Amino acid sequence: MILPIVAYGSNILKVKATDVDTQDPQLKKLIADMWETMYEANGVGLAAPQIGVSKRLFVIDASPFAQDEEFTPEEAAVLKGFKNVFINPTVLDETGEEWDFTEGCLSIPNIREDVSRKEEITIRFWDEQLKEQTLTLKGLAARVVQHEYDHIEGVLFTDKLSPLKKRLLKRKLNDIAKGIIKPEYKMRFSTNKTRK
Repeated sequence: MILPIVAYGSNILKVKATDVDTQDPQLKKLIADMWETMYEANGVGLAAPQIGVSKRLFVIDASPFAQDEEFTPEEAAVLKGFKNVFINPTVLDETGEEWDFTEGCLSIPNIREDVSRKEEITIRFWDEQLKEQTLTLKGLAARVVQHEYDHIEGVLFTDKLSPLKKRLLKRKLNDIAKGIIKPEYKMRFSTNKTRK
């Protein structure tokens, strides 16, 4: 089922999420709904808080980035095959140089800004089959995971911007919070409006 994506300004996006109960009989349906919602909105990642569920869960399919000519064939191959469910993840390490890349967010439509992040991440999580995994990722794959991980920590990419950049975006962000936008996918605003 396609669910509305929670818009910037909603409190749930600013709260640290709680662990997923891996025995929850609704978990498989929640994951399926997240995939369907993410694909409908043309996203590459979606965290549970973005659909109003404050749980430590996110899904990623970075394959759309594989067509980007900016990446080497090796990087494109990693991105093409990078699709996973992250249940109760823990970041074990972030290393390497910080690098800037333009990020966007389904909860913050029509705003894209450069965000600086470490180039490598090691993360432990349970996958959709509830098998424990530890991955070390580099480059864009690491960045997408860091972005989604921030969501379950109650952090948005706009929180990482300079005070000046935040001031410049204030009006646009307020418009999103008030629902004064025309989203291309179903959204729920803090004013309790849901619309597409």
